[in-house]
Amino acid sequence: MNISKHEQRVLPVLAQGGAIHFERAANGKIQQVTCYTRDGNILTDCTLALFERLKRRRLIRSKNGKPYQVTRLGVMSVRSQLDNR
Repeated sequence: MNISKHEQRVLPVLAQGGAIHFERAANGKIQQVTCYTRDGNILTDCTLALFERLKRRRLIRSKNGKPYQVTRLGVMSVRSQLDNR
């Protein structure tokens, strides 16, 4: 699966325990996303367009309205890096 540079920056953060928090508009659509690392820092590379692309490819998902986390497919798609745990 082809993964862009921006997706490669977000997926390892999620695989290490990060999460994508979201806010919904009055019509129920997601209007803003914020990607948090497991340490609580904010990753600025995660935009709404990137979030939609990850969601469409089923690399992330949410259960019961909780923040989005990486799926098994997303973990398998992460390229090896020295800092991955």
